[in-house]
Amino acid sequence: MHRLTTTQAANVHVIFVAFETLRKPRDVDALIPAWSLDLKTWQKQVADVIKEQKGRRSLIIIDTTNPLSATEASNLPALLSSFIGPTTSLLAVYHLDVLHRPQGCGHNAYAPAPLTLLKYLATTIFTVHALQHVLACKAARDRSHAEPLFGLEEGTEGVLQGLGANGKQEIVLEMEHRRKSGRGVREWFYLPLQPAPKPGVSSGTASTTHATKIVRSGILLLEDHPQYRTPEQEAEAQAGNGGGTFELGLTEKQRRDREGVVLPYFDAQKGGGDGGRILYDMGSEDDFDEDEDEI
Repeated sequence: MHRLTTTQAANVHVIFVAFETLRKPRDVDALIPAWSLDLKTWQKQVADVIKEQKGRRSLIIIDTTNPLSATEASNLPALLSSFIGPTTSLLAVYHLDVLHRPQGCGHNAYAPAPLTLLKYLATTIFTVHALQHVLACKAARDRSHAEPLFGLEEGTEGVLQGLGANGKQEIVLEMEHRRKSGRGVREWFYLPLQPAPKPGVSSGTASTTHATKIVRSGILLLEDHPQYRTPEQEAEAQAGNGGGTFELGLTEKQRRDREGVVLPYFDAQKGGGDGGRILYDMGSEDDFDEDEDEI
């Protein structure tokens, strides 16, 4: 688990609710062993820890919501919402490679799936993909073919994850953020899990070396990754000018000349008394006509 350096720097109290974690992770302030407690007990412990902070910002991390989805599917929205407050945020994990098996006699077959409820409640959703799978789907779209399915979506008996799902070097993050206005923002990011090789150390083929140079700085947009671009886009990116034969920008002199141009009706926009009258200065080549022209 990556260190929670950002929360430590922001003085945020981290509460870790563990359903599948036995040891207290690093940089966690309070560990709630929910795997050994009933629902009311660990829920009360979380509430007591939050009250002890007396207004200090807190972050609740639930390592997996799959057990809650199986046992408390109908009460899941109310349960998670009870932890959220003005100074409390919630970060929960849901494993897509675990089959959903509702438990208990109170299960409603017509109720929405737990994952649907979680996505509805969430403000920001991060979905983890394997780079190999994303590249395979893009190659299929470029050829107008049906995208391949992986994991449980394959519908193959006994298959939980597709080949290449557990990449240890890199992952792709699909982010969906919902603003207060209701408008959603969706982006795809490439995140290397291991530091790039030091300069001078060979990392394999020429294409791999070029990709290493691009991603050395860390996370970047997926569309900027060398392996995700088409050969034409990669050639244009290396050229540096987008492949164009002319400059679309303005020089400093052209910018000053543009600012000095007086637009039509400019005098009227400043509140002049001539209203919408057009002011025109005649040149030496103009032919003045008393019947039609007026200055």
